[in-house]
Amino acid sequence: MENETGLLETNVMKGIFWAFLASALWGVSGTILQFVSQTEHLEANWFLSTRTMISGIVLLIISAIVYRGHIFNVFKSWKSFICIVAYGVFGLGANLYTFYISVQTGNANASTILQYLAPLFILLGSIIFQHRKPLPIDIMVFVIALAGVVLSLTKGDFSSLSITPASLIWGILSGVTAALYVVLPRPIVGQSSPMVILGWGTLIAGIIFNLKQPIWVHMPHLTTGIVFGVGGIILFGTILPFMLLLHALNFAPSEVVSLVDATQPVVTFILSIIFFQISISFIEIVGAVLVILAIFILQKSHRKLTIDKHSEA
Repeated sequence: MENETGLLETNVMKGIFWAFLASALWGVSGTILQFVSQTEHLEANWFLSTRTMISGIVLLIISAIVYRGHIFNVFKSWKSFICIVAYGVFGLGANLYTFYISVQTGNANASTILQYLAPLFILLGSIIFQHRKPLPIDIMVFVIALAGVVLSLTKGDFSSLSITPASLIWGILSGVTAALYVVLPRPIVGQSSPMVILGWGTLIAGIIFNLKQPIWVHMPHLTTGIVFGVGGIILFGTILPFMLLLHALNFAPSEVVSLVDATQPVVTFILSIIFFQISISFIEIVGAVLVILAIFILQKSHRKLTIDKHSEA
């Protein structure tokens, strides 16, 4: 019995490690994104066309090898077809676009914090559209997160923002679209592997972006920075972290894995200070910690409620 318990704990720690690495890579890709958008001045539409098309093709090739002939299950009905298209366009595609513009007009730190509010937007959506009564813990989390965001974006000086109003608006929209990124594919999650769903969603987003801006039209001058930057974002921001996250789920349950998400904004925060010489005040750090703490409490409390409901049933 002790050996089984020890083995279980070891597997959970392995899962946490791989999930931590995946989340850290997403944090790295956020910093690279700031480099290509601000230093290399890479135009948003061409970048998104390239990133989504290449990522989608690579993910589907990997999925075809791993899952063989099952990558087309998401198209077995009109309902699932509409769902995957909505996910690709209004979830994944819209989220990538809003996040890129938010970073381009501001900085990766603030944009990541705003996007990290996605679980809060999901909660607000369920309260507004599903008329779910908020729990006391929900209200507490909302107040903590709001206080954290205000401190992060004002540095304690409530008369001004540390980012441009445009970056703030696009950042909030990135949080909303990140919530849609989670909610829209839920009806088809049981039909296919998450990697297959992500692959098709990314490819669909790539097709939409390429209708507006084909990869081969008005190509930028491909400097070393752009090539390595875009390649790094595709590898570290899409392919590797998602594969690591799926690997982590082999060792630890999803409720444990998801709690490691807080690594992403922390890594982006640290790397932005190192590479972009961004001065961070103590107030900003407190604000970021409050936001991360709020989302951590929200995820943990709602997963506990879900587990309790299943045990009662």
